[in-house]
Amino acid sequence: MKSETLPAPTFSEAHWVEGELVRGLMRTQRQAQWLSLVLMAVIVGVLWADVSPAWLAAWVLLGLGVAAWRWWILRRYQREVVHQGTDEHLAFFRRYRLFWPASALAWGITTLLYFDRSSLADQFICWLTMAGLAMIAANSLSSQLATMRGYIDTMAVTALAVMAWRMGVELRLQGPSYHWWLVVLLLVFWQVLRHAGQQLHETHRRNFELQFRNSQLIESLTRQTQAALDAVEIKNRFLASAAHDIRQPVHALGLYADWLGTEPELVHELAPKIVESTKAVNQLFDSLFDLARLDSGKVRLNIEPVDVAKLLRDLEVQYRPLCEAKGLQFRMRVRPGTAQSDPILLQRIVGNLISNAVKYTQRGGVLVASRVTAQGLRVDVWDTGVGIAPVHQREIFREFYKVPTHAGTEDGFGLGLYIVGRLTHILGHPLTLQSRPGRGSVFRLLLLPTDARAAAERTMSSLAQMTPPRE
Repeated sequence: MKSETLPAPTFSEAHWVEGELVRGLMRTQRQAQWLSLVLMAVIVGVLWADVSPAWLAAWVLLGLGVAAWRWWILRRYQREVVHQGTDEHLAFFRRYRLFWPASALAWGITTLLYFDRSSLADQFICWLTMAGLAMIAANSLSSQLATMRGYIDTMAVTALAVMAWRMGVELRLQGPSYHWWLVVLLLVFWQVLRHAGQQLHETHRRNFELQFRNSQLIESLTRQTQAALDAVEIKNRFLASAAHDIRQPVHALGLYADWLGTEPELVHELAPKIVESTKAVNQLFDSLFDLARLDSGKVRLNIEPVDVAKLLRDLEVQYRPLCEAKGLQFRMRVRPGTAQSDPILLQRIVGNLISNAVKYTQRGGVLVASRVTAQGLRVDVWDTGVGIAPVHQREIFREFYKVPTHAGTEDGFGLGLYIVGRLTHILGHPLTLQSRPGRGSVFRLLLLPTDARAAAERTMSSLAQMTPPRE
C-alpha cells in the first residue's frame, strides 16, 4: 500500500504513532540482549586461536560493557516508563538514543580482530555473524528509522574504516584482490539493509496509523450507536408522554360531544370547553411538528431584517385575550428596531415564551418589552407567576421536562422551552433566565444578527442541542 492512499496524519495521531514506535523498539531489546551475548560467544570461539588473548579480552570487556549498559536501560525502562504515556516514552528514548550507535561501534571494531588476520574460513564465519547481526538490527530497530540507520551506518563505516586502514596503510594496497570484492559487497549490503529497513519502518508506521484511525473510528461508531440508542429512548419517552397528554383532551372531546348530542340546549356551556380541548390537541400537534422539523434538520431558514416592534404587536393581538380571560394584565413596552433573523422562527420563540408566562401566572400579569442595549436589540418577557427554583432552571430546557408541583404542568407537554432552546441555538440568539420561586421569571432574548451560513450548519447538525441559559 502506498503512503498516498491515506490522508496525512494529524498532530495528535503522529504524536501517538511516534510513541508506539518507541514501544515497539523497546519490546525487541530483551531478545537483542541475549542474541548479542550469544554472537559474542561465537566470535570468541571462532577467533580463540587466531587473535591475541589481550585483544580478544579487550573486545570482550567492551562488549560486556555495552551489554551492561543495555541491561541498565531496560531495567530503568521497565521500572519507570513502560506503563507511562507517549510523552514519557519519547523523552526516555531521546535521553538514551545514543546507545544504539555506541553498540554498533563496538561490533564494527570486531573487524580489527579478524579482517586479514585470521584464516579465510574464520573470516567467513565472522563476516556471516556480522551480516546476521546487521539484518537482525535492521528488523528490530526499523520502528525508529533514524536509530536503525544510525546503527547500520556506524557498523558499516567502522568496518570500512578498519578495512581501509589495513589495505591502504598497513598493506599499502598490495593485499589480495578479494579485499576489494569484500569492500564492494559490504557497500552493496549496507545500502540493501538501509532500503529494507526503510521499507519495514514505513510498514510499522502505516500499521500504527491504521490502528489509531481504527480506534478513532470504533470510538466514533460507539458514540453514534449510543446516540442512536439515546434517540430511540427519547422517542419512546416522547410517545409515552404524548399518548398520556393527548388522552385527556381527546377523552374530554368525546364526553362533550356525547353530552351535546343528548342535551343540545347546553351548547353555550359546552362549546367553550370543546374549543379549549381542541386547542390543547392543536398545541400538542404544533409541538410535534416543530420537534420533527428540528430533529430532521429540515427547518427552513429565511434570514432577513425583522421589524421587532411589529412582530411583538402581532403577538399582543394573539395573547392579550388569553391574559385577560385569566384576569391578568398584559403590558407592552416596545422600542422601534430591527433584527437580522428568521421572522417565523423568531415569532415562534417569543410566542412560546409569552405562552409559557401566561400558563404559569395566576395573578398579576405579563410584560413584554423590547429595548436597545450595548450588545443589540433585546426582548424581555416578564411574569409574576410561580417562578422556577435554581435547581430546575437548566432542566426546563430539556425535552419533556416538567417542573414538579407546578400548577399547570399537567396541561403541558414539556416541549415548549425545549423547542425555544433549540431555535435560539440555531438562530444564534442567546437566551438567559432569571427567576425567583413565588415571585416570577424573566426571559431575556438577545437578538444578535443571525449569520445565514452558520445557522444552516447548526440546523443540519444531527448533534445540535439546545443552548442552556447562561447565568
